[in-house]
Amino acid sequence: MYQFLDPPEIRKERRLIWAATRSVLENIGVVRKKRGGKSKSHWDLFLRILKIFAFFLKLTGQYKKGYGNAKTIRVNEIELKFPNLPAAFDGFKILHLSDLHIDSIPGFASLIIEKIKDLKFDICLLTGDYRLDRSGSFSHILKPMRILSKYIQAPFGTFAVLGNHDTYLMAQHESESGMELLVNESVEIMKDGEKILITGTDDPFDFYTESALLSLETKGYDFKIAMVHTSELARVASGQRYDLYLCGHTHGGQVCLKNGVPLISHQFEGKKFNHGQWQLGGMTGYTSRGAGVSGIPVRFNCPAEVTIINLITG
Repeated sequence: MYQFLDPPEIRKERRLIWAATRSVLENIGVVRKKRGGKSKSHWDLFLRILKIFAFFLKLTGQYKKGYGNAKTIRVNEIELKFPNLPAAFDGFKILHLSDLHIDSIPGFASLIIEKIKDLKFDICLLTGDYRLDRSGSFSHILKPMRILSKYIQAPFGTFAVLGNHDTYLMAQHESESGMELLVNESVEIMKDGEKILITGTDDPFDFYTESALLSLETKGYDFKIAMVHTSELARVASGQRYDLYLCGHTHGGQVCLKNGVPLISHQFEGKKFNHGQWQLGGMTGYTSRGAGVSGIPVRFNCPAEVTIINLITG
């Protein structure tokens, strides 16, 4: 069904090096980005602004509506055609989940499960951000994540990458999560004698390292999928001839104007990467609006989503 490109001993060695590197990045108080580092202090300011915004919403009677919107998750089904998709993978279905922030709303795991329990898919890909806070304990999300994992097991595997709200310590719970964590590495998916490649990188928003770039330097596959928390490595992946790029992080803006334009997107690559399907050279990308919420538990003009992507040869 699937096979990692690197043997277990090399994966273990690289995982140890990654954990040591990321533990330093998580504790020095400076984010590491492809275009350079910066202070994390702006996030604290942003949270204070959000509290003021939440107070305004409650004052105007809109908070309850926004909270209800945040609890309403849509199943978004799309069909993507690729002329080079191996015939064995024609009709191959991907369940794409992103930005669960599973502790952002009480009982949120049950809301997600209700939406996905009857869905049919061949593989599940999760593109990061499983908790609400960006630091501190995450033990409280382990139980709901384990419960959710029972509903996202797929015939060809369930794979995940970390986001900027996640910690390297979560990798210690990989075996009990029911998900394979991809940390700057690739896995072959095999079906009826044909193969596609999936590469997952570490989060480039706060914890960028060149290992993420190197992991995308893959050759010899007719069809390749990149899993990254943000769209920040899209141009790199396109240059390496990836066919499909899956990401999230933006929440689609979470709070948008009536025409869907986000007030804040938390990404700087361009408006087309805010949410939904986009094209970059020969690569198709999809930015999920995410299932969960961050900051405050409200959504406006930006529905939460879980996505079924149907791959078609054509």
